[in-house]
Formats: sequence, structure tokens, C-alpha cells
Amino acid sequence: MNEQKTAQALLIIDMQNDFVHPGTPVHVAGAAATVPVIRKLRESCRKYAVPVFHIIRSYSADGLTVERTRLADFRHTPFVVPGTHGAEIIGELTPEADEKTVIKPRYSAFFQTNLDLMLKRLGVERVLVSGTQYPNCIRATVTDALSLDYAVSVITDACSAKTEAVAAANILDMRNLGAECITFAEWESRQR
Repeated sequence: MNEQKTAQALLIIDMQNDFVHPGTPVHVAGAAATVPVIRKLRESCRKYAVPVFHIIRSYSADGLTVERTRLADFRHTPFVVPGTHGAEIIGELTPEADEKTVIKPRYSAFFQTNLDLMLKRLGVERVLVSGTQYPNCIRATVTDALSLDYAVSVITDACSAKTEAVAAANILDMRNLGAECITFAEWESRQR
């Protein structure tokens, strides 16, 4: 990586079968469409020696770790339970051996995880945010990253929501918080 560039890390958030594929209460309609862009983004990050972090959600089978707002749905149809197909990262984005996986108990990738410690150890100053979904895990992660003084680039065509309107509203809010919201092509053009 060019020494004049800010040290970056890629966060790929919640690209798990239960969120990407239909049939669960947490399926995000726009998630599958972002997979090709996330794959290209990850390939570029690897090419430029940008570390890749897969951020995943995990709930205990007994429901004790599920947040109150999702508990009724979880009791009806459990999701992202370790050891199930739904909790696995989708096949197209299976982590490479040198990519890290961070398990988060709530929306933010920083809440009760060691992500901040790892990023600081790597000298990361900017996080690239991708995955699903805008109003929950993307937004909470962006807010916490900004609060922790990271520069943030939301890769808009590598993030998803249930609708375009929800995506647009959240992009506007994150821009207003100070996050840079750019496309994969815009980000990649800066790496050369």
C-alpha cells in the first residue's frame, strides 16, 4: 500500500445466509444484489494489502442473547444460531485464511467486541464499511467508528437495506454525521 495513504481496513458486515437468502425473519431484500460488488471490493482490498474483517451476528439457541426488539421473531423462527447454515457467511464471501472474523452481539461491530483493539494494533485510521443492513448494523457501526475517531467510507453499492428509500435516508444521515459515502469505483480509483 502507498505510504501516503491512510491505513484502511474493510468491514464486511452480516453477510450471513440468514440475512442474504430469503426465508427468515431477518432476510434483507437488497443484500444478495450487493454480493458481486463486495467480492470485487474484497479482491481489491486484498490486492492493496488492506486487511479484511468479516463481522457476523450470533445468537444463542436459547434466545438469551437476542435483543428485545427481535426476540418475538427469534422465538418463532430462530436465526443466526452458531452451527446452523443460516449463521454461516455466504459461500461467495467465505473468509480467506488471513481474514479475521469478529462475532458481535448487537448492531455495532464495535459493541462488546475486540474490533477496535485489532484495528488500532494494525494502525488503521479509516474503515471501509460494506454489508447489510443500513438502518441497523451499518449505521450503528458507522456511528461508533466515528465516535472512536476513525475516518469512515461507506461503500454505498456494497451495502444494502430492505428498500432503496431506507438506504437513501440512511446514507443522508451518515453523511450528515461525517461519514464519506462513495461507490466502489470511486474508492478503487483512489488506490492506484
